[in-house]
Amino acid sequence: MPELSQENERGRALLPFGVAEVTGPSMVPTLRHGDQLLVHYGARLTVGDVLVLRHPFQQDLLVVKRAAERRDGGWWVLGDNAYAGGDSTDYGVVPDELVLGKVRFRYRPRSDGQRSPFALARWVLSAARPVLGDRPASRRLRAR
Repeated sequence: MPELSQENERGRALLPFGVAEVTGPSMVPTLRHGDQLLVHYGARLTVGDVLVLRHPFQQDLLVVKRAAERRDGGWWVLGDNAYAGGDSTDYGVVPDELVLGKVRFRYRPRSDGQRSPFALARWVLSAARPVLGDRPASRRLRAR
């Protein structure tokens, strides 16, 4: 689940992009706790995209999920981590007005334990990546 600062929330009217931070394991392995996200507000959405949305029952809480399916009334969203929960299997279809935007880019900050040259090189190669929506809808959806 990301956290957006008030400045980003207010600036959304001026700029179509904002920054969010991931907390929790629901999108592992795509996103990890502490990842920084570049969010494109109002972007056109397709199945497979990673979205930032307001939680349907607690709208001051923002969550990051993958758009698994378009349904009547909104989007069916799932986390990439089937064991974490907190997705449409718990709260149903998410109305369009609660979807804020699409995640375009992920930056993974360096951890304190990455001191060896090998660990540093691995971090450099994987720290910043685009978040692509080309991943097929969650295997969890097809298993039902």
